Amino acid sequence: MKKLVMAAALLAVTAGSAHAADMYMKAKAPPPAKFDPWDIAFGSAITNDYVFRGITQSNHKPSVSAYFEPRYNVTKDFQLYVGLAGASIAFANRAAAEIDAYGGARLTVGAWAFDIGAWGYLYPGGTCHYGAATDTAGVPLSAECQANALLNGNVIKKDVSFFEVYGKVAYTFNDYFSMGGNVYYSPNFLNTGAPGTYASVTGKVTAPSSMFGTSGVGAYVSGEFGRQWLGTSDSFYGVPAFPTGINYADYNTWNIGVGFTYKVFTLDFRYSDTNLSKGDCNAFTSDHTARFDGSFTPINPGGFGSNWCGAAGIVKLSADLTAMTNLK
Repeated sequence: MKKLVMAAALLAVTAGSAHAADMYMKAKAPPPAKFDPWDIAFGSAITNDYVFRGITQSNHKPSVSAYFEPRYNVTKDFQLYVGLAGASIAFANRAAAEIDAYGGARLTVGAWAFDIGAWGYLYPGGTCHYGAATDTAGVPLSAECQANALLNGNVIKKDVSFFEVYGKVAYTFNDYFSMGGNVYYSPNFLNTGAPGTYASVTGKVTAPSSMFGTSGVGAYVSGEFGRQWLGTSDSFYGVPAFPTGINYADYNTWNIGVGFTYKVFTLDFRYSDTNLSKGDCNAFTSDHTARFDGSFTPINPGGFGSNWCGAAGIVKLSADLTAMTNLK
């Protein structure tokens, strides 16, 4: 009888031990977490000068911006996205805001990253400035265009909104160095009637995380060299020598800077410049602050020069978050 009791007890202990071991094994190897394809990126920034492809969009004054970007991860390497962004500007037609709507797809293949999409730039609140009944080709203008004129003789349309399609590629060599290339195309850049193509190469060097100890601060150096090709405008921007439209000057632009990161914040110091002359810059931007300085060019017969395309020092503080990473 004692042997039967001992055997039953031993069997119970063994079964209990096995059950405990089974529970322990399950605790160490839980089932994989369910893949959540949805994410949202958002952020904001403030800068002393909003510069776009080497040309100030804020008349060398401070600008604030923000964006909101829902994302859908089809797989861990393939993402679809749409976005809405806004920034304060100071255009010659008195538009004070830029509203951007965009969307595209991103794909990662090993060290390669690809991005294609379309981007719409909207500039509400503008006013047409011309000051004549017809343009240089004799095309009648609206009452608003006739009633408003800039003091320096420049002309600009009420609506300069446009869209671009783009493709980007980047290659990450290691944790510290990456390079990329970008191409943008618009059939009607800034609603001037002229097509525009922009291409650039970029590079970024990231400092080792140990450089600032355990502070959590990161640092990088980055730069870009690009070229903007522009076609011929419509007759609205024509001059007496070219009444049906002016052939805008193509130009190079470049920037280089250093940035510091901490958690979701980035502080970026950057130098930007172009090789556009003051005269050709004035013809392209219709700068309402341009002054006469003898900057005569074939497409800028008035001799007014603009400093909107010259050297600029940019300081930008931004915060960028994603729901999956920062709000969990």
